[in-house]
Amino acid sequence: MELWQDSGTESLRKSCSRIWKGSDSDVAEVNLDDASSQKEAISLIGMIPWILVRCSDWTMIPLENLISHSSGSGTKIAVSINNVVDLNGAAFALEHGVDALLLPSQNEEIWKEAELIISSKKSTDKYSKPIVDLSIATILSINSSGVGERVCIDLIERLEIGEGMVIGSNSSSLALVHGETIESEYVPSRPFRVNAGSIHSYVLMSDGSTKYLSELSAGDEVSVISHSGVFRKSIIGRLKIERRPFLIIRFRSKSGNEGQIMLQQAETVRLVNASGSIISVTNLEIGDEIIVRNDNQMRHIGNALDGEMREK
Repeated sequence: MELWQDSGTESLRKSCSRIWKGSDSDVAEVNLDDASSQKEAISLIGMIPWILVRCSDWTMIPLENLISHSSGSGTKIAVSINNVVDLNGAAFALEHGVDALLLPSQNEEIWKEAELIISSKKSTDKYSKPIVDLSIATILSINSSGVGERVCIDLIERLEIGEGMVIGSNSSSLALVHGETIESEYVPSRPFRVNAGSIHSYVLMSDGSTKYLSELSAGDEVSVISHSGVFRKSIIGRLKIERRPFLIIRFRSKSGNEGQIMLQQAETVRLVNASGSIISVTNLEIGDEIIVRNDNQMRHIGNALDGEMREK
């Protein structure tokens, strides 16, 4: 997706691929205000490289109609955006989004947000599969650990079987906690949920930083990771915090990294073993192997730094 600057003579932004000066031979500009202007825009598809759409009253459906009609036609859609709140809708309309965003030249906030969205689109492209390095750790001990505040992370989309989040008490070694995508005879699945454990735990965010579960809010973006290490980003829709009994599970990686995680003592809470199979924490045994993510850097306010730090 391209970013265009509306008016002006020069752009100092590396992300700007075009300065729009009001007309160009390869662009038809349409004011999309009603059904007749939508028909006009659709009639141009396949006849010109670009259609630039301006909306006096921002609406999604006409834009989605243009995107669907232009698919495979050779015509690309650009849209003028003046408000930050409208960026996501245009960028991800019908999952594909428009081909270019035309932005006001002097609005720094909207440019910064648009640049973040472009970065996000690249990392969530269904054909792109960023990989996270995962390791194998051996269970050292499993003990009851009292009652405390347990956090469930509910996402705004479903998890696949084999996916979860890396979570733990030690930022240097986080365990892959599987989503609640498996049905049981006692409770239905919650395919959007990860039962993440004790409120003090770390979770890996989408930018590679960590946050305590206590710091999370709806709208935050976390890392979703599969048992094979494939990574994607997902948004939190809700956090559910309740008092529950815990198990403390200690483990050691082959590299020597030791970690521990405190998870709710329940059959529906699952880790992922070395073969990629899912195992309930209530069936876990000493000597079992689980998937973890190791990181030898210290953390300050969730950000990785070179240095030494011990957590136990």
